[in-house]
Amino acid sequence: MNIQNETQHIFHTFTQGLLLPTIVIVTFLSLAAVWAIGSIISEALTERRELKEDIPLLLSSFHGKDKEELSLIIKESKLLKRQKAILLELIQYSSLTSVEKRAIAKRLIVSEEERYERILGWTDTISKIAPMFGLMGTLIPLGPGIIALGQGDTMTLANALLVAFDMTIGGLVSAAVCLVISKIRRGWYDSYLVSMESLMECILKEE
Repeated sequence: MNIQNETQHIFHTFTQGLLLPTIVIVTFLSLAAVWAIGSIISEALTERRELKEDIPLLLSSFHGKDKEELSLIIKESKLLKRQKAILLELIQYSSLTSVEKRAIAKRLIVSEEERYERILGWTDTISKIAPMFGLMGTLIPLGPGIIALGQGDTMTLANALLVAFDMTIGGLVSAAVCLVISKIRRGWYDSYLVSMESLMECILKEE
């Protein structure tokens, strides 16, 4: 019986020791979510606002053009700067064989996909782990709160419930914000990649 009590005491001490790290992590995740909001607003007002190109019209303008003409059309287009750089890089390999050029085009697309996945990765991660830490921050202080309730200590109970509610809200809000941001960005990036693949295919056929 003493062993059981000792084990319970050790485990209780361990779990209560997790409260402060959990609060710090949830606070950090909440700040990261706020930063993510600023990041996507900045991306929408700067980089994405520059994307005003009509892709079907641009594709039709590639027909019958040589390397220099294609480069000029791309430079004067309203594509994203990164899209222009990638397409211009592909054009520079016009002297290679068709197989080699397609291999290079595939590498460029994969590289861009990896970049987008890195950007999406941290908001995806926050949307998954924030509720977990929020739940931890909710349950850990409830133990002492329930004990305090049994002892008639309403002040300790109130403080425990306050921490629990704050952790729940912080975790859920952080997760929701990052989930929405990831969904919006994933839609943008999928559209960018489809456009890039279409433009690359057209360039490869024209060269």
